[in-house]
Amino acid sequence: MDGFTGLTPAQVEALLGAIGVVDLLAVAVFAITGALVAARREMDPIGFVFLGTVTGVGGGTFRDLVLGIEPVFWIARPEYLWTCIGASLITFWAARLLDSRYKALLWLDAVGLALFAITGTQKAVAVGAPAVVCVLMGVMTASVGGLIRDIMAGQKPLLFHREIYATAAIAGSVTYMLARLLEVPEPFGAIAGFAVALAVRACAIAFGLSMPNYKRPERPLDGPTV
Repeated sequence: MDGFTGLTPAQVEALLGAIGVVDLLAVAVFAITGALVAARREMDPIGFVFLGTVTGVGGGTFRDLVLGIEPVFWIARPEYLWTCIGASLITFWAARLLDSRYKALLWLDAVGLALFAITGTQKAVAVGAPAVVCVLMGVMTASVGGLIRDIMAGQKPLLFHREIYATAAIAGSVTYMLARLLEVPEPFGAIAGFAVALAVRACAIAFGLSMPNYKRPERPLDGPTV
């Protein structure tokens, strides 16, 4: 692949295999978050599977379409769909055992966000995209699935909550890209990026950390109120 220079073909193949495994794990985690939202909405098993699958593959589908990767990953490898279906159905039976489905949703979403921030960035690196595009793909892969999930469930997306969300994905993706620039071995750079993204999001959840909001000047609006 264009972005993994300095590696032998065997090393590139092994690396892409590892990325695929982590990507599958991220899909499973996000599918569970979709199913947890379905549980909060008291949907039937079909609703669980639909919302879980859309959440699990949404971000990666956006990534592959933008990067021009054909076919889209879950068409080339249907095991992604089976993973979403299985995770959703397991959640249908297991969700009632949780003390707080919302807390589980927040923390699993944080793990999925951190995983997808790195695998999305790696996929962009693999096709030789510029660094800024790689970071953007990491952020979009991490955010789009959850955004679709929340909109389809009729709730305010976590992306639009005050607590830091997309910024965590940016931090993780940038950390990974800096590790590549410093020629840190690929697995360690990926782990560092994941840890940073998860730590930032975890701090936002635990302590309510947020970015500064825009404050409108104290004067009448010069257009219609929204």
